[in-house]
Amino acid sequence: MNKIIRCRMIIGCAVVFLAGCASLDKEDQFYEYQAPREKLQTVESLELKPANLNSAAEQKAEPNTPVAPEKWLISIEQCRAETLKNNLELQVQLYAPTAAQAAVNAEEAKFEAAFVANTAVSRTDYPGRLVEVSDGSYVGSGSSQYRNIDAGVGVQMPLQTGGNIQFNLADSRDKNLQSGSLFSPWYETGFTFSVSQPLLKNAGTRANMHSIRLARYNKQIADNSTKLEVIRVLAAADRAYWRLYAARRQLEVRQKQYELAQAQLDRAKRLVAAGQQSDVEVLRAEAGLASQLASIIAAENELRSRQREFKRTLDKPGVDIETPTIVIPQTEADPVYYELDKNKLIALAEENRAELLDLELQIASRISTIDYLNNQMLPLVTLDYRYNVPGIGVTRDDAYDMLNDKNYENHRIGVSLWVPLGNEAAKNRLRQAMILKRQTLASKENRKLLIKQEVLGTVDQVETNWQQIMASRQNAILEGRVYEAEIRQFEQGLRTSTDVLDALTRLAVAQSSEIKSLTDYQISLVDLAYATGTLLGAGKIQWEPITPVLPVN
Repeated sequence: MNKIIRCRMIIGCAVVFLAGCASLDKEDQFYEYQAPREKLQTVESLELKPANLNSAAEQKAEPNTPVAPEKWLISIEQCRAETLKNNLELQVQLYAPTAAQAAVNAEEAKFEAAFVANTAVSRTDYPGRLVEVSDGSYVGSGSSQYRNIDAGVGVQMPLQTGGNIQFNLADSRDKNLQSGSLFSPWYETGFTFSVSQPLLKNAGTRANMHSIRLARYNKQIADNSTKLEVIRVLAAADRAYWRLYAARRQLEVRQKQYELAQAQLDRAKRLVAAGQQSDVEVLRAEAGLASQLASIIAAENELRSRQREFKRTLDKPGVDIETPTIVIPQTEADPVYYELDKNKLIALAEENRAELLDLELQIASRISTIDYLNNQMLPLVTLDYRYNVPGIGVTRDDAYDMLNDKNYENHRIGVSLWVPLGNEAAKNRLRQAMILKRQTLASKENRKLLIKQEVLGTVDQVETNWQQIMASRQNAILEGRVYEAEIRQFEQGLRTSTDVLDALTRLAVAQSSEIKSLTDYQISLVDLAYATGTLLGAGKIQWEPITPVLPVN
């Protein structure tokens, strides 16, 4: 019987221990890393190889490298969808809500019951009393030696009220190692039920749920931050789209300007051949044509830069920033004039801006902390109750029979008090929490003012950009007429190629300004939506956190 009980206790302890262990994935297992010394203290040099301008050899791609598409036609709606699907900054942020939820689950688990077990083996020598012998010395009399084996199992249950309930079952075997003992060995058993409950400090569900409330507030803050990141990333994708649109349109203007300069050169050659113009007009036209190449090169470089920005923002697989894929926006800038109600936009911003919700959650967290610290100001008064049923016998069965019969029952109830003298630490912690709450309230009012200023500023910018569209469009029309008039006068011999090319340059500048005003208007609408905590478009955006598969269930 003795061996069976011990075996069960050992197996139970082993099962509990193994249940608390997790087999970690290889990437999560412990390791130590020491950076190589040369990585930390050696600065490598960059060696550049002179280009062979006469070589026409093309760089060959690696055999296993996937071939990127030559062109990528994309609309503004597809841009947003690809951003939500692939953007790396957003993918990083989507882990935060899952981690915050794990923290909430960990706090909520603080009221889980726990299995406890213990065992001990001891050997005790008692010297007894000293007896004087005839020679005046002393020897021990009545000494004894015992060997004791104790074991116990139990369950502890924390309560949401701050108390604790515990059930324990004890089993011991005692043996007198000296001869002459009437009963040896003998067995003792005992069942104990105990309750401990604070009455003032740490009492009640509100105080003991404080850490869980904070974890839940932090979870909502993480969700809110993720929502803000979704808005920020999508707004950045919209801006990148319109900047790419503008760069492509600017290149088209420069290319058209080059074609018109070429037409002017052909026109000058024809008139010179007819004897209507001097030879210098051909030189002027050739110089004007050559100057257009620099504008085309600059526009192409700007387009490549905007394409890389766009590819990085969307991070679509197979279309990395180093690929030569040409991105062609399909959604045209079609500006619509909107009547903007500033008061409604300010109210919309105060309702939707993530920063205000974040501060609101912080205020709720501060209030919970103040309430908890106010509870910590109270004295610690604890009520304890203990109920015990003992059993003893010359065999273990006799001891458990006595335990089951409950022939002997013990009760104990008591109250303990702990009061700090002065309580300065608790007072100052409460004072600090109150100050932080007032600081957060002040931050909220300041943030409201800044948001109002931002909304009004973006509204003004939208209206200004609309006026810029009207002005630049009219300017482009007039400069086009001037350019055509200069051509007619050149053909009549009243103007030179320089005059025609100057008019062409002014026309290109006017067309570039019109493109810039169109895209600035679209971007200002994106900024206005961002200022109100929303996104452009008819469809709502629903994001989901990333929940990785982990070995810990």
